[in-house]
Amino acid sequence: MGEMLTGGEAVVRALSGHGVTRAFGIPGTHNLEIYRHLSAYGVRHVLTRHEQGAGYAADGYARVTGRPGVVITTTGPALLNAAAAVGQAYSDSVPLLVVSPGMPLRHPRLATGLLHETRSQTEALRGVAAFSHRVSSVAEIDAAVARAFTLFRTGRPRPAHIEVPLDLLEAAEETAPARVTPPLLPLAPAPLAVERAAEALREARRPALVLGGGARGAAAPLLALAERLGAPVLTTANGKGVVAESHPLAVGVSLHSPAVRNWLAERDAVLAVGTELAESDFWSAPPALNGTLIRVDVDPDQMYAGPAVDVPVVGDALLSLTALLAAVGEPGVTAGHARVPDEDPVRRAAALRAARNAETAARDARWIPYLRVIRSVLPEDAVITSDSAQCCYYGALPHLPLGPAGRYLHPTGYGTLGYALPAAIGAKAACPGREVVALSGDGGLQFTVQELATAVQLRLPLPVVVFDNGGYGEIRDEMAARGDTPTAVDLAPVDLPALARAYGGQGTHAYSPDELGTALTRALRTPGPTLIVVPEETR
Repeated sequence: MGEMLTGGEAVVRALSGHGVTRAFGIPGTHNLEIYRHLSAYGVRHVLTRHEQGAGYAADGYARVTGRPGVVITTTGPALLNAAAAVGQAYSDSVPLLVVSPGMPLRHPRLATGLLHETRSQTEALRGVAAFSHRVSSVAEIDAAVARAFTLFRTGRPRPAHIEVPLDLLEAAEETAPARVTPPLLPLAPAPLAVERAAEALREARRPALVLGGGARGAAAPLLALAERLGAPVLTTANGKGVVAESHPLAVGVSLHSPAVRNWLAERDAVLAVGTELAESDFWSAPPALNGTLIRVDVDPDQMYAGPAVDVPVVGDALLSLTALLAAVGEPGVTAGHARVPDEDPVRRAAALRAARNAETAARDARWIPYLRVIRSVLPEDAVITSDSAQCCYYGALPHLPLGPAGRYLHPTGYGTLGYALPAAIGAKAACPGREVVALSGDGGLQFTVQELATAVQLRLPLPVVVFDNGGYGEIRDEMAARGDTPTAVDLAPVDLPALARAYGGQGTHAYSPDELGTALTRALRTPGPTLIVVPEETR
């Protein structure tokens, strides 16, 4: 005989069975039966002030822990509020599970005016998630949750949505013993593919490595391979820090640089690991690669996307790179004779970094002194969250060095605004002993500024550094570049430090790098959020 469980308890039992100990969200009229059981199953809850904030917080939690982030919403507008976060998680391959009630099982297809009535929540979420599944019985809940966690552990992790009709949440049905995802092994690459890739790399005289977020689990063999090949290393935004950016071969987040793109196009072999090589990585159309392109990715679909691949290696990054390193053989030797690169790779990496910096020196000078201070204050394992703001993608991505011990969380691809603050809350909730700092602009911050109240309630130290340029600076610049009169891009001044204090946190201005250093050091010791505004000269 099985247990008699309501749908709400079945949801929480299934989550707990898969190791979930933290969820983010907001209770509502239709999801109270889920909330009723959270504490009994050891699931702690973070109450955000908006469902979009819950989604970004769960995303930040997932990125720093490697475990799926879980969001609990109610029906209709609450679920749709979280949809932008689901889209961002899909773009950046983040394991995110959203659980919501839905209309009753026998709800008429014609509108009846039921609270939060939505034509089709599942159809809406299918547009931004890997799948959206509506269960039809309490017994089916276990299988639906197990399906989501199987997706997270096999192939490319992406978000999922499970809808439980609201009458099933309250209904008690007999259920079988809890079922969970069985043990799963990482996908091993085909030996022939590894040997073909090794052969191409052994023969290369001008190799390069391009690392994305999917390379993060293979940092050690990737560094060893780069050193063995004498190959400069480029990363995407999501790959930032996979190889320490202080390493002589590291060029860092530089695919947006014309000089770097031109150099990459002339390599005789490019090894791309865990990256789409997409427009969002290059900030323009990807360059035509004239050499052999070797792609390592757990997602076979990537072998048909972007630039044409010459040597596809489908498999887990760590398994694939460990095998590839062994197959390449000893440093500098190929086919029984010494392998001589066409150029000094360390000197070339330094020249590429210098060329990248020179291209935008005048623009980036406003942020670099402040970023140096942030780097000097933070420990190596700090987590930095980022917004779609000029200070982040022009400033911190190329100019704030990071290593494998740290993490930089950036909303790549989908490019949402308002990510940094709630993602920092999720990261800090996951790792309360680790320093976490959010970087944002004044425009992006105000998409989710209400989450300052969430950070106050958690009482965890959380500096939020905001570069204030008086509006949507990137769009303002794009309008000016087109010869248009900038329209609807200037924001009326807001006393953001006072707003932070109104929420119960701390707030201050930093008018110089030294002032930022002092404020940041204090903020890391102060419970709750501290909002530090750096006014820019464009204000």
